[in-house]
Formats: sequence, C-alpha cells, structure tokens
Amino acid sequence: MSNDKDESQVLEAARQLNMKRVLLQKEWVQVRVPVPFSLKWVNSYLIPEERGYTLIDPGLRTDDAISVWSEVLQDLELKWTDIVKIVLTHQHPDHYGLAGYVQERSGAPVYITKEAHAYARRLWGADSHFSEQLQVLYAQHGMPIEQQEEIAENLKSFVSMVSPQPEVTYFEAGSHMMIGSQSWLLIDAPGHARGQVCFYQQDLQWMLCGDQVLPRITPNVSVVPGEDGDPLGDFLSSLEQLKQFEVKLAFPGHRDPFTNFAGRIAELEEHHLSRLDKMAALLAEEPRSAYRMCEALFGSRLGGNAHQLRFAMSETLAHLVYLEKHARISSANVAGIFIYSALPA
Repeated sequence: MSNDKDESQVLEAARQLNMKRVLLQKEWVQVRVPVPFSLKWVNSYLIPEERGYTLIDPGLRTDDAISVWSEVLQDLELKWTDIVKIVLTHQHPDHYGLAGYVQERSGAPVYITKEAHAYARRLWGADSHFSEQLQVLYAQHGMPIEQQEEIAENLKSFVSMVSPQPEVTYFEAGSHMMIGSQSWLLIDAPGHARGQVCFYQQDLQWMLCGDQVLPRITPNVSVVPGEDGDPLGDFLSSLEQLKQFEVKLAFPGHRDPFTNFAGRIAELEEHHLSRLDKMAALLAEEPRSAYRMCEALFGSRLGGNAHQLRFAMSETLAHLVYLEKHARISSANVAGIFIYSALPA
C-alpha cells in the first residue's frame, strides 16, 4: 500500500518505533501498526497468557501492516499460532481489518460485540448498500455530487483492507473477560462507534479504551445512515460514565498509553461544548446546510481528501443533531436540502 514517499516514511517510522518499543508492565507489548492516512498508525497490544498471547486490535490489512507484524513476531520469537485470542474493541477498519487474516494463520477466535459486527457486515458484506445510503444522506445535507462520488470510491478501497472477514464470537458489555490472567469488565462505549467496548481491570486500575479516550486526538463522532439517535449525546454520556472509574494507566487505540484519564476526558468534553457553541453562533449569523457548516469548520484542513471529508461531514451532522435535540437550532427541508437555523436563546 505504501507507494509514495509519505507512506514510505510512515512505514519506516512505525518500524523504528516498534524496534524501540518498551515492554509495558506485565510484559505487555505495544505494536504500532501503520495505516495509510493521517493517524499514521494504530495501536495493537500483545498480552501474555499462560499459553500464548491475546491480541487486541490487529490493525488494517495492508502489505505494510503485514510486514510490520512479521518483523514484530520475528523479533519476539513468536509464531502466528502463539496468538490464542483476538479481541476487537470496535469495528472500524483500522482496528478490525487484519482480524480475518490473523485468524486464518493462528486459528484463534475473534471476539467482538454483536452491534459492532453488524456494522462491519453493513459496510463490507457482499450485499452492502452502505455507500449508496451515505450518498443519499450527504445529498440531503448539501454535499455536491462530485464529492459524494469521491467518498464512495474511497469507501470501496477499504474492502480489500478488511478481507478476509473473520468468523466471530460475540461478547457483551457488562460481562467480564479473562485477559492476561486478569478479569476485565467490558464497558459499553458508544458515540465513536456503536458497539465499542472499553475494558477495565479493577485491581490494576488499567483501562483499555479503544478510540473512546485518546491523548492529543479528538475521537471522531459521526452520524451513520441507518442508525437513529444522538451519537454525540451518547459519546458525552459515555465519557461521564468512564469518569467514574479510577484509572492509573490507559491504553488507547492511537498514540501512547497515558495516566491522566479523567483530565483527558474533561478536555474532550470541553472541546465538544466549545464546538457546539461555535456552530450555534455561526447559525445565528446565517442559516446553513450541514455541508456549508462543515466547510466553515474544517474547510482548509480537508484538502480534497475524501477520507477526511467523510469524517468531517459526519461529525458536523452529529453536532447539528445534538444542537437540534437540545432546542438550540432548528432545521427545514428547502428544495430537498436541510437548512439549519439558530433558535432564540
């Protein structure tokens, strides 16, 4: 997948970081698996068991990612068959994509929630209509057809990066799972991804937090066609729940493990409240479609990148849904496009 200079540099950076990686407490291994977009890499974790290892979130299937995994296993003197369990925090392709590939080579079961798996099948199943549904949603909110088509093509490119898809075993939030000879509580963590779970170990006060709480990155919160509700409201409620746990060390899906878990949650909450106020103020100046709002918020940072535009547009919609639910704005269908306006304070 790394055909240009930038992607080659990302791969080399990931290799160098993996060569220097620190064995975490209890001999956990953080593996930085490269991805061909702005996040640069996703964290996988290898956790030793009495026999073999549990693998958390193997990454996106690309040639570069497989190359890094081959080097990591060789460096650790492991074989694929030393992986005895594959655990997915959520279904996004940078976490889910290699699960089937690793399962074929290891024979290990793959664990995911039923809701998360349903989303994966909607996106990449043989009869998927997700791309068409997304284009209809974006058209209703003012996105030009050319950009809708670019996003549809970008989505198609992910099919090979999540193939083969795994045979899965479901687990549920509220249950416990043994990982690394410790019992972990599975915590429902919606908003970023419906069906995502965080894992909490009470004695160690450790949290495997997927993409729900990330250091220095704001997790994307998106409206998804076919999923009703208020994703930003769900995300903020989830943060309030996660704040109740005493956490000494958090293991995120991106960047490095960190300690100030409650402090980072407070920063994320403040970010979204500030964004909501900014959007309400922009609508007080003039009514706008979601696409025009997206341009106002992210315009110069999108740079013609279909992947980034999809994230930005769907996140804009999530904030507009929240504002309308809380009676700060209203929407009206004008010639087939929803236009949002501020309501009096």
